Amino acid sequence: MTPLAPGQPGPRPGGGPLAWTRAHPYAFDGALALAVVVAILVGAVAEPHGPHGPFGPRFGHRELTATTVVLAVAAGGALVLRRRFPRSVLAATAFCTVLELLLESGVPRAPVFCSVVIALCTLAARTDRSTTWRVGALTVLGLTAAAMLFGGRPWYAQENLAIFAWTGMAAAAGDAVRSRRAFVTAIRERAERAERTREEEARRRVAEERMRIARELHDVVAHHIALVNVQAGVASHVMDSRPDQAKQALAHVREASRSALDELRATVGLLRQSDDPHAPTEPAPGLAVLDHLVDGFVRAGLPVTLDVPQPADTLPAAIDLTAYRVVQEALTNVHKHAGTGARATVRIERDAGTLTVTVLDDGGTPGLPSDAREPGGGHGLIGMRERVAALRGTAETGPRPSGGFQVRVRLPLQTPQPSQTTRAEAPTRICRTRDTG
Repeated sequence: MTPLAPGQPGPRPGGGPLAWTRAHPYAFDGALALAVVVAILVGAVAEPHGPHGPFGPRFGHRELTATTVVLAVAAGGALVLRRRFPRSVLAATAFCTVLELLLESGVPRAPVFCSVVIALCTLAARTDRSTTWRVGALTVLGLTAAAMLFGGRPWYAQENLAIFAWTGMAAAAGDAVRSRRAFVTAIRERAERAERTREEEARRRVAEERMRIARELHDVVAHHIALVNVQAGVASHVMDSRPDQAKQALAHVREASRSALDELRATVGLLRQSDDPHAPTEPAPGLAVLDHLVDGFVRAGLPVTLDVPQPADTLPAAIDLTAYRVVQEALTNVHKHAGTGARATVRIERDAGTLTVTVLDDGGTPGLPSDAREPGGGHGLIGMRERVAALRGTAETGPRPSGGFQVRVRLPLQTPQPSQTTRAEAPTRICRTRDTG
């Protein structure tokens, strides 16, 4: 059930008498009041015990007095306002009933009491249960006592007992109507609240997915565009003096552009439906292809020392991808913001329950302060921290005391097997230095 916005019209009620009653409540109350007046007047002139018993009343043997007409019109007419002033209407109808008992005690009384039944039912339906009990008990006891004391029949007459029974049933019926309305309202509110919760959850998931895609696209594009920018600058600078080096730089630009397109194609392919036959099936990059990543930076002029453990058990896919993206983002920042001649070190450490990724650089030429190397307004480090936080890891970034910048990320692993623990206690490392020569 979708909740209606403020000011939005609700659904049109269907046809039928019930729909007309809801659409025109005061017209219905006027018709009800007229029907009650007619019923009181007819009951006043009808002889309940005719020749055919209680099922065959006869007319013409009882006169209609002016007092009965006034009381019938007053009690029935008050029902027009039963929705707006339920307590006042109940008091008015009860007063008319008591007057009828006092003024017409010598003859069989007219059924003015039926107006009290309707008024009490309305009050019970529009107030709380405690009020219904108090007012209902007062009405039942008061009218029953008045009928027994001032009525023209013995106190044990069935008419007196009928007053007791009908007022009690009116209060119970009105309370049942109120309870049902409250139940329906609660069900409707719960459905609307559940719908709002589902919509908020859907919006939250969409926002998270957008953020994830934005991080992935940034990690893919920023790395390659940085390489393209540097190589294009080199080519422009040496185009006239050293055309061979310019051609080599342009070749690196072409390769970096192709790699960027390939990774973009693979990333965008994740947004396709799983049953799309054209969706790419390339695996996400990980530490297994870290050599290719480092080679790209080496060709771009950034010496990189790679210190990784001997390949052992595979990492969880999310951990593997995040570690790769951390190295990619850190080296991209070194390449963009470090001074001339900077050197970087990538160190991967794995113990029983944690994978630690460390990327260091020496800052290059001392002329550039290390705090100026953090990109103002960029999203690389922000996206890195979000990736790490999503895996319950920690990320530490900042300048080094000896110069340069460091990025250290710790990612918790799944519970390792005994063989993994033994292997991690004395890891075998491969230390390689990638340099430009």
